[in-house]
Amino acid sequence: MRVTTSTNFKIFKNTGFFKALRPLLWLSGISFFVWAFFDPKFRDAEGFVHGGFCLPFSIGLALTTLAWSITRKWKKFAFWFTIALVGQAVGLQLIDAGQYLRYQHYKPLYRLFTEAHPLLLIYLGLQTTIVLAGIKTRWSKIQDWLGCNFKRWQLFTIGLIFFISSATVSHKISLYIVELFFAVFIQTVNLGTIVLMIWAIPKGSLRTLGQKLGRLLGQSGSAKFRESAGIDRFVVIAAVWVTFLSAVLNLVSYQRHPHVTDEVVYLIQARYLAKGILSTPAPPVPEAFEIYLMRIQEDRWYPSPPVGWPLMLALGVLLGVPWLVNPVLAGLNVLLSYRILLELYDRRTARVAVILLCFSPWYIFMAMNFMTHTFTLTCTLAAVVAIIRARKRGKAIWGWLAGSAVGMVSLIRPLNGLIVAGLLGLWAVGVGGERLRLSAVAGLVLGTILVGATVFPYNKLLTGDPSVFPIMAYADELFGSGSNLFGFGPDRGMGWSLDPYPGHSPRDGLINANLNLFSVNIELFGWSIGSLLPVALMFFSGSLRRSDYLMVAVIAAIFGVYFFYYYSGGPDFGARYWFLMILPLVALAVRGIQVLEQKFQSLPAGSSNNGSLVIVAVFALSMLSFVNFFPWRAIDKYYHYRGMRPDIRILAKERDFGKSLVLIRGNARPDYASAAAYNPVDLNEDVPVYAWDKNPEIRKQVLNAFPARPIWMVNGPTVNHEKFEVIKGPLSSRALLTE
Repeated sequence: MRVTTSTNFKIFKNTGFFKALRPLLWLSGISFFVWAFFDPKFRDAEGFVHGGFCLPFSIGLALTTLAWSITRKWKKFAFWFTIALVGQAVGLQLIDAGQYLRYQHYKPLYRLFTEAHPLLLIYLGLQTTIVLAGIKTRWSKIQDWLGCNFKRWQLFTIGLIFFISSATVSHKISLYIVELFFAVFIQTVNLGTIVLMIWAIPKGSLRTLGQKLGRLLGQSGSAKFRESAGIDRFVVIAAVWVTFLSAVLNLVSYQRHPHVTDEVVYLIQARYLAKGILSTPAPPVPEAFEIYLMRIQEDRWYPSPPVGWPLMLALGVLLGVPWLVNPVLAGLNVLLSYRILLELYDRRTARVAVILLCFSPWYIFMAMNFMTHTFTLTCTLAAVVAIIRARKRGKAIWGWLAGSAVGMVSLIRPLNGLIVAGLLGLWAVGVGGERLRLSAVAGLVLGTILVGATVFPYNKLLTGDPSVFPIMAYADELFGSGSNLFGFGPDRGMGWSLDPYPGHSPRDGLINANLNLFSVNIELFGWSIGSLLPVALMFFSGSLRRSDYLMVAVIAAIFGVYFFYYYSGGPDFGARYWFLMILPLVALAVRGIQVLEQKFQSLPAGSSNNGSLVIVAVFALSMLSFVNFFPWRAIDKYYHYRGMRPDIRILAKERDFGKSLVLIRGNARPDYASAAAYNPVDLNEDVPVYAWDKNPEIRKQVLNAFPARPIWMVNGPTVNHEKFEVIKGPLSSRALLTE
């Protein structure tokens, strides 16, 4: 295999043709932008763009990129880049994802040929033809290079991961098998496009390219830098970028509004804690204020989730910006991740990993929401950094800080707390690293116990029994005894549609693993070739080092523990139960990229900078993800995800609800859950109170319970098939009772 351009199309040598074509490309690109932004067919009934907008936008960007580069020496690279850009955009349009609670799938073939626009399939066929033509002339060199650098078993196992992670299970095995091969086909075509793209990089540019990348990323294996390095401008800019991007997505796509019912209760619990209370009196008509995860025990009403995350979210509530908490924590996590990777690897590895985090859909969309996982990662990373400090400085205080962070993880997500405590405990006593001093180990253990043990008085205050967790008591009451317990058993599970079979068994564990593996492949980097290819390359390269084994141990521990939990975590924000894997997966991906760089250096008669080709491919894939996958996912899925909408917040201002009772007609979720997010902690406050208009009898009880408040009646989205809409009001409770 040799980097050359001698077999490229002759048309690329016709400079006069390019100069004449350039204005047409500029005009065409701008026309597609205008079409995307102004054609009503790309907007919903309310005027917001839908997922179809992303395709003409990507085509417009592809044409303007070609127009800019067509008279430059990088025009061949730009040609293949634009083929990859439009190819990924076309592939996304063939997927059924949407705003409902489901895993994404390619449309079945019979629907592709009847529902998909013919031009999508024509482009896919055209891209396939062009890629096959390009690969055919280079195939013998590719085969020689693969034979020189990989053993057959390595190619087989890497290909197997590439294959099984490309699609996830369906209810019908026949649909799954067909989709699996179709998904592999699309990933393979896109992989071929990327190969041809890097093959088209001008050979004379490799030296300059290598020097620029060296200045940006540093050199691998610099022990001197590892000793002296700390947080620098590069990683600070990356952290600011992550905070900014996730905050913008929360504002535009998420609309500062919870979209998962768990998030509604986290916000309610945070408001409780911000006011210094754990519970409130039970509502006068419990059925009218029914919210998932809110428990009524005798005359008290309180949220049942663990207290750790709402405690942090309460800080955002006090500052009036709860929607900013996760974006800020995500930025902090970038700094902590960088510090850890500098210790375990080197600057180049740490910097490439940070760049991948900055453009990871899994990481950014998790930072956009109100869920627990970003803060869980913050505490875990803080504990790791503290152990590193304890190992270097020998001071017990760092062990105490590490233990406090681990204890906090247990207050956020208890099962994750168990995993983190076990892994860091082993690392602290010398498994996989130098053993800490006894005083630091004692601080780690005691700090974990002291912080984690605060859950027992908390349980006592809420459930009356230190050993009974509110979430377990709630699950037992609602779904049956043992429904939320860990391990296998016929009584496990809550009967959700995404739970594959009743109870939990090894078969369910394998299905959950398949669901999460697929989600990681899609969401980790959002690459058109799948995200797990460099990770698989590292796993089976035979080049694992001690730091890599630490990452593998983290992944194995999380996988192993959650194999025994009945639920996969669902499709919300990727494989969220596996989210603590993200830094190990990114680190192993970077190491896989480095292995590939080294193998590219072995190209016969190649430049000493041939490894730069791999980094260019990685950056190009991340840019394609940012341009294609990010907006498609933000618009197609997370805008009004699960039917949750902030309309009631807007109506309250427009109609000046004031101290009123607002009856929400529709389902408990999403209609009432969306409105309940804005209920006051105290239902007697001089602000709107939102109640569920469940049925006429419940309505009568609610009206009698709030006789002095004016009444508004509002149709929810499931009733109105669009958005919240005021249908009556303001009325007196007496008039409505008479009616």
